[in-house]
Amino acid sequence: MSGYGTNALQFLIEAVFDLYAMIIVLRFLMQSVRADYYNPVSQFVVKVTNPVLVPLRRLVPSVAGHDTASLVFAIAVLFVKLAILYAAGARGVGIAGSVVFLQNAGIMTLLALAGIELVALIINIFFFAIIVHVVLSWISQGGHNPIASLLFSLTQPILKPVQRFVPPIGGLDLSPVVAIIGLQLLKLLILPPLLALL
Repeated sequence: MSGYGTNALQFLIEAVFDLYAMIIVLRFLMQSVRADYYNPVSQFVVKVTNPVLVPLRRLVPSVAGHDTASLVFAIAVLFVKLAILYAAGARGVGIAGSVVFLQNAGIMTLLALAGIELVALIINIFFFAIIVHVVLSWISQGGHNPIASLLFSLTQPILKPVQRFVPPIGGLDLSPVVAIIGLQLLKLLILPPLLALL
């Protein structure tokens, strides 16, 4: 791929597949944290993922109560994205802040890249969920907000353990800042070594 038109096409392919993969991972995380099933956002996620996940669950059983089929589906979506870009002659793709070149990549390499992208996606979802949750807590105090409610459910497994070690200072909760730094550090410690193995 080269030129403005093909760059735009690559961007579109990545945006569509990454967005859908994010929705699938959100479903996995929402089920893991027991988020409100009747939340409007939860209902949207369920409706756009059910057509594939319902039949896929017959082939991929849950493991330790976790919806393994969602993870398999997300990896498949990311793999298809990479395969399309490879077939279209894309030079590389951005993963975890690094450009990974796709020339001569085999099926196993593309599958491994999809798995690494999945890990990066999970970390990014928690990262941005915490940021948006903090912002919403500042601007929409009082009243029920379905997005804020869902974000609270998603971020508590990360923030609650941090709050045990980082108590509020002067009434200010610093746990989101510590959690965000921790997630970025985790990303830097895990993803580059995994990419270096390929």
